[in-house]
Amino acid sequence: MELLVTKAAPEFKTTCVFPDRFEEVSLSNLHGKYIVLFFYPLDFTFVCPTELVSFQERLEDFKKLGVTLLGCSIDSHFTHRAWLETPLEKGGIEGVQYGLLSDIGGKIAKSYGVLNDDGVALRGLFLIDQKGIIRHQVVNDLPLGRNVEEVLRMVEALQHVEQHGEVCPANWTKSAKAIKPTKESVSNYLSEKKTA
Repeated sequence: MELLVTKAAPEFKTTCVFPDRFEEVSLSNLHGKYIVLFFYPLDFTFVCPTELVSFQERLEDFKKLGVTLLGCSIDSHFTHRAWLETPLEKGGIEGVQYGLLSDIGGKIAKSYGVLNDDGVALRGLFLIDQKGIIRHQVVNDLPLGRNVEEVLRMVEALQHVEQHGEVCPANWTKSAKAIKPTKESVSNYLSEKKTA
């Protein structure tokens, strides 16, 4: 798998499914926006609905940060629509409002380096900045679900770095102190943390 952080996000153009419509979406049309693009193996499976519903539960928080949230799997747009129309208690994801990209054949997953030997996507997630550069990526094996809170934390960290020119130390959260990128600032930060 290729490391894509600091590189331009691979372009894609495909059908995106929303609860009320199909829409052609390309990465280039989203230029100027923050994007969280996450891959998952298949619709109508086991870990996948828990992730998609968890992202939906925090959708408003992503929107407040100016983030376009997109899920992607190798399923067709028709399968995505059926899954969106299936109630939660029957294994569906009814109520999910963000877009699901159709990636039949796995071309998008392959370009992002997450297509496995069985032809499905690993649980890859990519944070793309407003210039189309990948600033964060993480890939989980199929049985390991992601932490949506951590995704939000990474978006907040990226935006803090961009706005303030400070760097975000380990376990940084929006309410915590960041660091000026100097050796003295790091030493002071570690000393303060040790005595706290």
